[in-house]
Amino acid sequence: MVSKAVAKYVHALHLKKYRTRHDAFLVEGGKSVRELLSSGILIERLITTPEFADKIAAELPTGVPLDLVSADELTRLSSLSTNNTALAVARLPAENALQPDPNQLLLALDDVRDPGNVGTLIRLADWYGLAGVVCSETCADPWAPKTVVATMGSFTRVPIWQRDLPAWLATLPAGLPVYGADLHGDNVHRLTLQPSGVLIMGSESHGLTPPVEACLTQRLHIPGRGQAESLNVAVSAAILLDNFFRNL
Repeated sequence: MVSKAVAKYVHALHLKKYRTRHDAFLVEGGKSVRELLSSGILIERLITTPEFADKIAAELPTGVPLDLVSADELTRLSSLSTNNTALAVARLPAENALQPDPNQLLLALDDVRDPGNVGTLIRLADWYGLAGVVCSETCADPWAPKTVVATMGSFTRVPIWQRDLPAWLATLPAGLPVYGADLHGDNVHRLTLQPSGVLIMGSESHGLTPPVEACLTQRLHIPGRGQAESLNVAVSAAILLDNFFRNL
């Protein structure tokens, strides 16, 4: 069993205010923990079942406290409904300012509040090799347990920056393309897009906020043929990103 102090600390990191206070976050599940172990992110503590520790014995870092617990105890510590592998406490990576180079595409998220969607969007950025993800201050916390799980390990590879999005957009060089999904935009299938600039995805329910919408240089529309009111924001982002990279 872990000590009461360790259990209290782990449970505290389920909440953003304590992640900010301690400059730490949780990584849950075997796949995500193994991605963490192969990254450069600093690890404070590992908590695993004995079976999983044996499985990854060659990957375990020296000098990192390791607690062996039952699957039941691990699940009680975790935000997952079931966790029979591992949980890690890691240090929040240092944030670096993200500014797009002329031949790079950044993904920006405007008021995307579902942690699963934010995590999936970070995973998409990893798949397409984007330069990073800029999240508005009203987005779900990129380091919340549910967000980290949804990235499927991509949190170790994608630079993430949470900022006042309209203020950041105002600092971009003049002439840099700033794209946004919009029902009244240009049909994305009729465009030839280059992966340069910023693609902004907004809330599935409300779209882009007015201050962010005012910064767009081009609006993109995904045409549909059925009766669905809208697409999930991560699905929309995947379709749009594929169009940016289709001819490369």
